[in-house]
Parts: sequence; structure tokens; C-alpha cells
Amino acid sequence: MSKEIPYKIYLKEDEMPKQWYNVRAHMKNKPAPLLDAATGKALKVEDLSGVFCEELAKQELDNDTAYIDIPQEIIDFYKMYRPAPLVRAYCLEKYLDTPAKIYYKFEGNNTSGSHKLNSAIAQAYYAKKQGLKGVTTETGAGQWGTALSMACSYLGLDCQVYMVKVSYEQKPFRREVMRTYGANVTPSPSDKTQVGRKILAEHPGTGGSLGCAISEAVEAAVSQEGYRYVLGSVLSQVMLHQSIIGLESKLALDKYGEKPDIIIGCAGGGSNLGGLIAPFMGEKLRGEADYRIIAVEPASCPSFTRGTYAYDFCDTGAICPLSKMYTLGSSFMPAPNHAGGLRYHGMSTVLSQLYADGYMEATSRKQTEIFEAAEQFARVEGILPAPESSHAIRVAIDEAVKCRETGEEKTILFGLTGTGYFDMYAYEAFHDGKMENYELKEEEIAASIAKLPKVPGVNA
Repeated sequence: MSKEIPYKIYLKEDEMPKQWYNVRAHMKNKPAPLLDAATGKALKVEDLSGVFCEELAKQELDNDTAYIDIPQEIIDFYKMYRPAPLVRAYCLEKYLDTPAKIYYKFEGNNTSGSHKLNSAIAQAYYAKKQGLKGVTTETGAGQWGTALSMACSYLGLDCQVYMVKVSYEQKPFRREVMRTYGANVTPSPSDKTQVGRKILAEHPGTGGSLGCAISEAVEAAVSQEGYRYVLGSVLSQVMLHQSIIGLESKLALDKYGEKPDIIIGCAGGGSNLGGLIAPFMGEKLRGEADYRIIAVEPASCPSFTRGTYAYDFCDTGAICPLSKMYTLGSSFMPAPNHAGGLRYHGMSTVLSQLYADGYMEATSRKQTEIFEAAEQFARVEGILPAPESSHAIRVAIDEAVKCRETGEEKTILFGLTGTGYFDMYAYEAFHDGKMENYELKEEEIAASIAKLPKVPGVNA
């Protein structure tokens, strides 16, 4: 007889993973290398070290080391809010009258309100270890900026954040949390940088995008001595740090002999999804188990489902390296979607390769559908979810309803990346019937894709 499964499964402190898992080590087809836009040549550690911390540059390009030790200083910081609970959604199961078992990994039990702190402390640690003065970054919804400001405050580093303008205006209290932790927060695009001024001239009145903010943060980093740039998603190093989410989830499920049939995560740049699926994908790649893995993205910014798999700039200002990913084009300016953390034109190279190879699937959902699921979840599970997380909730509910209709007893795992207490502007718009769905027109995508960089041997 299997053990009775509690509402919340907590690992003991000494059961917390001591190593991050690098899924690239078990990928038959490795992610395509980052390229220098001027030469088309693959970048090396020394090429990246002027922008990233040296140790992070090494992690970014490491496709072979399966497990990387987590420094004790980072483990000690993790212990303030980890291990995070894996929750059995009994109330949601009952409400849906489904035979499915539904689990969610809750990453909102820290001040940043999200999973972002897992990588923020790692990147800040390596910056401090290198003897740097501070770091620069971008943030969309503000969760990453909040997490990084916390990590920098803890380690005594200066933190400069370029926040997507529409989120800066929609989420003023998130901005104030960052300032409470000592960060300098600038709405992007701004007139502080050359690239910001250029974007403002080309797109007057724009609400910005993650691509814009990345450009400004990179320029700020390379123009100040003793600073480096750090990023909250997309990069392979971030997927590595976030693997602790999936590692803890798997350990918790293994305690009760549970194995998910379906794993669901929201997808913007890929940090939450990549972290959640990491050890499960590793088993799938090694032929040890099989899982159905679903990425969920907004219909207004559908990189996977409507993007092109090609080399593109990671930023709107075209000052970053070229990355092969599913992209809507680095010049793409997304609609002011309330899921600010998902408003990025591209996707992680790791997840892009896995998607191209058929190891996972993707779907998109309209904004009002997302908030319907968010409200439903809040009412029965007692947690107000972030709009980003609610993409995963939407599809988890849809899959559980399918189980009700077919009678299949599937086990569903999804990532609840964080809380939505700073997203009440969006909830208000939904409740007042003022929320609009926006789906991209083919001509909009085509116009952006037409501007993909032309580099010898690339996108030929």
C-alpha cells in the first residue's frame, strides 16, 4: 500500500540538493553555440568574461559536466527559504471532480515572490567572489529585479536594474521593494544609455520589452569599471541554477512513489520551465523514463508556437551575441501583456533545442483565459498566483478536466513560480472587464523575422 500523501511535502534541510544538474550533459544534440555577430564564430569563455563573471561564463559554455557543486555559501542562503514545498492540490482536484492527481512546486515563499532568487544569489555570489563592485540587469514583471536586489544587498554589491517601462508603471510597489533592498531602478527604454536613446527615437512612446532592457543593462555593465551583467532567464547558466526546483520536486515525489505523467511550466525565457523539468528531462534523454512536458506561453508573445528557430540577437539593441533559439525577432515589441515576465522575443537555447528535437511540446493561451484560471485557483487553493504562473495553471486545469472526461488517472505536476500580490492592476482589469486579448497577426511576425541578422553561414 502506498503512503498517504500529505497536502505539503517538505524535504528536510539536509535532503536539499548539494549539486545543480546540467541537462545539456545528456543532450544528444547540444544547444547551438553563441556566436559573435561580427565574425559568426563561436564565443569562448574569454569572449564572455568581459560581460559575465568568469565563473558564470564557464558555466554558460559547459555542455559536458552533468553535476556542478553548489558552493556552501549559496546553500546557506538557500536554507532561508528552501527546500520549497511540493503541494498536492487536493482542493483543486475536488473542485474539478477529476481522477487526476495534481501537484505544484511552490516557489513564492520568499520576499521576491518567485523562483528567481535561486539564480540571483548564485550570480551575485560569483560576482562578489570575483571582487566586483556591482552588477547590472533587466527585469520584466520585477520578480528578477527584486530577487537580485535581495541577493546584492545580502552580499554588499551595487545593483542597477533596468525595468521594462510598462511594468515599471503597472507595478510600482515591486519597484519599491527593489529600492528597499538598495537597487537603483530605471524604466526602460531610458535616456541613460546610447541604445536606450536610439530605441526611444525609433519607437516613441513604447512601453519597452525585455529585449530593450537587456540592451541597456549590458551597455551599462561594459561602460563601468568593476561591473558585470547578470540575467534572470534564457541563459544556460540560469537553467543550471534553477534545476534545484526540479531536483527537489523529484526527491519529494520519490518519497511517496509518485511519478508525473505530465509536467507543465510557463515559458517566457525558460528559467522556471527549464528548472522544473531538468531531472525529468534528464531521465527522458537517457531513456530511463518518459514524461509529457508542456511549455505554456502567452498568445501575445508566442516564441515557441509561432516563432522561427534561427540565430538572433538576445536583445533589441543588437549588442549581445547571437543565439540560436525560437524567436519572434529581436526587433519585436510585444503588446503590454500583464504577464510581464513572459514578454521576451526568444527562448532558451537549451529548451529550443529540446523542443526542436521533439522532447517537449508547447501551447499558447489568451490573457483572459489565464486570469480565469488564476482566479479559480486562488479561490480553491488559497494562493493568489502570479500571471506568469497562471499560464501553467490554465493548462494543468485543462489536462485535469480531460482526465475527468476520459476517466484516466494521470499525475500532473506544474510550477507555481510565484505570487501575484504586486499584479493587482492586472487582476483589476480582469474583474472590471477591461482586459483585452491580443493575438499577433502573421504580418507582424513576418516583419520582425525579416530583420533577423544576416551573418555568413548563419540563417542562410
